[in-house]
Amino acid sequence: MKLKRVVITGLGALTPIGNNISEYWENLLAGVSGSDLITHFDAEIFKTKFACEVKNFNVADHLDRKEMRKMDLFTQYALIATKEAIEDAQITNSESIDKNRVGVIIGSGIGGFNTFLEEVSNFVKGGEIPRFNPFFIPKVIGDIASGYISIQYGFRGPNYATTSACASAGNAMADAFNLIRLGKSDIIVTGGAESVVATGSIGGFNAMHALSTRNDDYKTASRPFDKDRDGFVLGEGSGILIFEELEHAKARGAKIYAEILGTGLSADAHHITSPHPEGEGAYLAMKEALEEAGLKPEQISHINTHGTSTPQGDVAELKAIQKLFGEHAYRIAINSTKSMTGHLLGAAAAIEAIAAIFAIREGKVPPTINIFELDPEIDPKLDIVKNQYAERKIQYAMSNSFGFGGHNTSVVFGAYNE
Repeated sequence: MKLKRVVITGLGALTPIGNNISEYWENLLAGVSGSDLITHFDAEIFKTKFACEVKNFNVADHLDRKEMRKMDLFTQYALIATKEAIEDAQITNSESIDKNRVGVIIGSGIGGFNTFLEEVSNFVKGGEIPRFNPFFIPKVIGDIASGYISIQYGFRGPNYATTSACASAGNAMADAFNLIRLGKSDIIVTGGAESVVATGSIGGFNAMHALSTRNDDYKTASRPFDKDRDGFVLGEGSGILIFEELEHAKARGAKIYAEILGTGLSADAHHITSPHPEGEGAYLAMKEALEEAGLKPEQISHINTHGTSTPQGDVAELKAIQKLFGEHAYRIAINSTKSMTGHLLGAAAAIEAIAAIFAIREGKVPPTINIFELDPEIDPKLDIVKNQYAERKIQYAMSNSFGFGGHNTSVVFGAYNE
C-alpha cells in the first residue's frame, strides 16, 4: 500500500501574544513577551502571580452567549481558532468536501479544569444539596472540544481527543497524519486547546516547584536555556491546523503552507515528571520522526524545542539533539517560542508547529527571548537563536513536545514541493 502525502492547508491561533495567525507570527518575530499579572483570579496568595493569558479578547464577540454557557473556556478557545483555520483553508462551503471523510482530533492536557474547580467549589459552599450545572460533565471532559467542532461543521470522520499532558497536541497531529496517509480521511482538523490559568493549577504547579516565581520581573520570567531560569510560565490558548491529503488539496485548488513528513513518539520510562537526564526519550522520538520522514540528520535546519525553562528539561533536550545530530547540531537554528508564549500545556505542540511552519515559509526563525547568560551546562557552540529573530533558509524543520508521564512527540515539516 502506497502511503498518501499530507499537507497543511489552514491555520488558526489564539495565543497570549496574538489573537490570530498574523498577530501571533508578527509578535513572535518581534520577541514580545506574553507574561503579565494574572487577571483570571486573585493570585495574591500564590507564590506565582503571573501567567501568559490570552489578552484583549472577548469570547462573546465570536460565540453565541447562550452556547458559551455550555462550554469551558478551553472549548471556546478551540472553536475560535478552528473557525480561523477552516476559513483559511476554505473548506466550509466547498462542494468538493465529503464531510464523512473530515475528522477532528484535538489534544488537551487537562480539559475543563476551570469548570471543575468552579463547580466543586460552589457545591462545597452550597451545603448538603448537590446543585451542579447540568452541563458540568460535558464542560469538563477533554474530548468535548472535538465534539463541538464536529457538530458545528458537520464533520463525521474520526473524532476524538488525545491526552498526553504537554505532548497532547503532538499526539493529535501524529494521529491525524497517520489517518490521512492511510487513506481513512481526506481532511483532519487537529491541534490543541488549553485554559488552566486557575487557582488549582497555579497552586499545584507551585507545590511541585515547577513554575517561575520571578514576580518582580515577570516579563522576563520565561527563560529557556538561561542559567538563572527557575521554572516555566503557564500559558493558555489554542492552535489549530488543517491536515489534508495532497491530491485532495490540489484538486480543490487549496493553498499549501507546508508538508508534514514524519512523527516520532516515545516514552522516557524514567519518572512521572522529570525528564530522562540524558534526554533518551527525546532522542528516540526525534530519531523516529526523522526516519519516518526519510530524511538524514543533516537535512534538518531548524528545531523548535520543547524548551520550557525548567532546569532539567532544557539541558536534557539539547543533549538529545547533540546525540542524534552530532556535529550537524551546531548548524541547526534552535529556539524556544515558550520564552514568549509561556507553556500552553496540551496546546503547546500546536502553536509551536505553526511557528515552525512559518519559519519554513518565511525564512525567519523566531528568537528565544530572555537569554541573559547561557547555562554553562549548555554547549555554547549550539546555534541558539537569542533575543532577536534570525534569517535562515529552511527546507525541513522539527518541533518537539514532551509531557509529564514521560510522553515525547516530535514532528517534522518540510517546504512543499511537487
